[in-house]
Order: sequence, then C-alpha cells, then structure tokens
Amino acid sequence: MPERAFTVVDLGGTTLRIARYCAGTNTVSDVRRMPTDGMARRPGASVSVLQSRVVEQLAVVAAEAVERHGSHALAVAFAGPVTADGRVVTAPTVWGERGAPLPLRHLLEERLGIPVVVVNDLTAAVWRYATGPDEQPFCLITVSSGIGSKVYRAGEVLLDAEGHGGELGHWTCDPSPYAPLCDCGGRGHLGGIASGRGMLAAARRAALADPQAYARSSLAEVAPDPELLDNAELVAAVRDGDALATAVLRGGLAHLASAVTSVFTSIGVRRYILMGGFALAVGPRYVQLLTEELERLGCFGLDSAEIRRMVELGAPDDDHGLIGAGRLLAAKDRGRRAVTAA
Repeated sequence: MPERAFTVVDLGGTTLRIARYCAGTNTVSDVRRMPTDGMARRPGASVSVLQSRVVEQLAVVAAEAVERHGSHALAVAFAGPVTADGRVVTAPTVWGERGAPLPLRHLLEERLGIPVVVVNDLTAAVWRYATGPDEQPFCLITVSSGIGSKVYRAGEVLLDAEGHGGELGHWTCDPSPYAPLCDCGGRGHLGGIASGRGMLAAARRAALADPQAYARSSLAEVAPDPELLDNAELVAAVRDGDALATAVLRGGLAHLASAVTSVFTSIGVRRYILMGGFALAVGPRYVQLLTEELERLGCFGLDSAEIRRMVELGAPDDDHGLIGAGRLLAAKDRGRRAVTAA
C-alpha cells in the first residue's frame, strides 16, 4: 500500500517554509522557503491587508505543493495563538497588532478541498520531541524573531480551547513606561526584549549609550554604524566572547531566566528545550549563559547541579514545526481512517 503523503507548512514572522512529510521516516523533503508576506515585507500595511496577503500566499503555495506531493491533507504550524478549531487569534510577528480572529483552517479547506489542521507553531514543534504520555514533562522555548513556549505534560500540550497558554514572549517583564515595544504593540514584553530582534535592538541601544565601548567591540569592526548591525554579526560576536555582545545577551537572558524560574516554580517542569534561529545560532554558549542566569536567580528546591541539567538545545535545524506538524497530522489521519473503517 503506497504511503500517504502530507504537506506541511511552518509560517513564521520572517519565513514561510513548506515541505512533504514522510511518516515512515519522520523526515521532510522538498523543503521550500520564501519570505512571509507579512509586516516584515510590508511595513505600515494594515492588519486586514496583511491577513489577506498571508492567506493568499499560503493558499497559492499550498495548492501547488499539495498537487506536487499528491497530498491527502495539509498541516500549518502558525506563529501565533490558535484555537482548537483552527482560528488564528493574533500574530504579532506576522501582522503586528491584534486584528479580527482569522478562520485559517476553514479558509484553506475551502480553497484546497482537503482536510487542514492549523496549530500554533510551538504546539506543532512539541510533537517532534514528545514520544508519548510517559514522556518527561518539558517546556519547548523558541527564540527567534519573537519568543514562544509550550509545555508538554501527560501526553498533551497545555492549552485551552481558545489557544491560551505558552505565550511567555508576551509576559510583561519590564513594566517601565519606556520599555522596548513588542511586535504586538505591548511594551516591556519578553519577546520584545530577549528575542533575536530584541537583542539586536538592545545592541544598537548599547552602542549609542556607550560609543567608546562599542568602538572597542568587534561589532564596530563589522558595523561601524550600529544601525547597520545585523543578527548574524551579533551572534558571531557572542560566540567569539566579545564583551559588549555578551553583556547585551546577558541582559536579555536575565529576563528569560526569570520566566523559566516562574514556570518551574508554578508547575515543576524541569526540562527546557531551546529552539529558534537565534538561540540555535548562538548554540551551546546560549545554554551556558542562560544556565548561569538560572543559577544566579536560583530555582527553589534545586541545587546547582540540578539547575545545570535543566536546559538543552533542540535539534540543530529549522524543521521542528514541519516535522512536528507532520507527526500530528499523521496521527489525526490514522484516527480518521480508523473511524471510517469501523
């Protein structure tokens, strides 16, 4: 019996990726990338315009891929809170401020004529790492253009039907009136401070606040004008041990560590898996610095050795949402077929 094909999408604030998922090998192939047609490409456009552009882009590329893959179903891992029936509640990194809820699953099923599953991108990624109900509880955290999180416990992702839960990126960690803005329009959110975008903005502010320190930094060699600094240069400087770049990252990680300790002290999760372009690019150094901040803050009831075992890097690729969405879709497809057969 030929293997059923699935098309999977991971739609983020910067990049849309679409691929074919193979359930037999738990891998993806025919991975194609393109810029998401959201606010990063169309700054100043209204939420409604950006929603329309993103839906149209997704429908067109999905239709082409479904035909190319001979797919029976589509799964979309979306960068924002998603309800149980596939409505996108908001998408700060895609269209910014909150607009009307978007019935994305319904819209795509109308256009494509196949079953569609739409889940939050982190919810999808969890299923790459979850092996079953007996899996040790864990919190998956992504640090990229924004910050997101999801907790897996006892065989499920902890969310309510409206998609609430696991949005550490929108925790207000800096209540000051001049705290950095988040993409959602809020001020002082963790994602606006400690994400890749937040860290880049912090590095630029540090350069302007102390030009002499910036001049001594390796960052000044690659970007004499701090406004021309980019994330790749900031990551390289952190990995090389540059003092200014490391201090900037520590500033953001202090807030992230505080968020992690709040999750641990509230529900007892002791395993944290890091993914996302920024965290994975910095690599083991990111885990080291975050763990140092966790030790500095302390985790009630844990000693230093136990704290040092809490954080790990995810797989060194950007296929988390694609593979997780594929596993989730394959499981739902098996359930549908079992019901039909009965």
